[in-house]
Amino acid sequence: MRFETLEQLADICLKENETIAEVMLEDQAKETGISEEDVFRQMADYYQVMKEAVQKGLTGNTKSRSGLTGGDAKKVADYMQHNEPSLGGPSAAAMAYALAVSEVNASMGRIIATPTAGSCGIIPGVFVSTQERFGWDDDRMVRGLFAAGAIGYVIANNASISGAEGGCQAEVGSAIGMAAGAMVELRGGSAQQAVHAVGLALKNCLGLICDPVAGLVEIPCIVRNGLGAVTALAAADMALAGVGSVIPADEVIGVMLEVGSAMPTKHRETGKGGLAATPTGRKLTKELVEQRRRKAKEAKQPPSDNN
Repeated sequence: MRFETLEQLADICLKENETIAEVMLEDQAKETGISEEDVFRQMADYYQVMKEAVQKGLTGNTKSRSGLTGGDAKKVADYMQHNEPSLGGPSAAAMAYALAVSEVNASMGRIIATPTAGSCGIIPGVFVSTQERFGWDDDRMVRGLFAAGAIGYVIANNASISGAEGGCQAEVGSAIGMAAGAMVELRGGSAQQAVHAVGLALKNCLGLICDPVAGLVEIPCIVRNGLGAVTALAAADMALAGVGSVIPADEVIGVMLEVGSAMPTKHRETGKGGLAATPTGRKLTKELVEQRRRKAKEAKQPPSDNN
């Protein structure tokens, strides 16, 4: 890649009069040795999977194997049909769609890790809802995914996208930043505005721990995806309005690395701290462990002699 930081990426866009998506597509093709057309086609396939996951999450059975989650996206969608959401319709739709994809993931359905499975709902939630709202075609959305990918590339290489390494700020936080920056570009903003959106989004996620109940990507992961989609839209609007990130986005990414490295192990995807360690979290974990033991015991029992 020609860039290692978001500042470098924005400078390339300015000097070459290109969008972030165009720079990323060109560099990805050169890095892989695959034609730009084929790289674009592969990303288009990924976007179809995202749209399918949204639809499945809103209409299908998303009850997780643990039984802890499923159906919340439908509740939000139904609420939107019969009530005026406090967020307003567009933001509520993004939230519902993000919940839908995350529930599909929890129920072992097919999703695209954006950038991880634990944060898989945010980008699809933002992208699919805004596509419906503004009537954009799929090609435009795919270009937006390249913009998101460029941002994720910088974050991954200068901080982390792993909850085990950097807490949930590395997963959900990164996805929010990626979605925010890409949304700015989709709305016609400059590369510099997109970078500001990333900084604004990430600052709001610093220190977010990874504390999955029973070690499952369900509680609180799914809800964080829904709320993360709303945050991404807010950060994009701030940047498009001319609000800048006083602390440059690349410096915010550096702080993500610092904060993530300083987090206690129990707050980094171990399921031993945070919400997972609350009385209710421990109770749910114990119930799931006992449930698994019963199933394992039943599976080992010899078949009945009754014919």
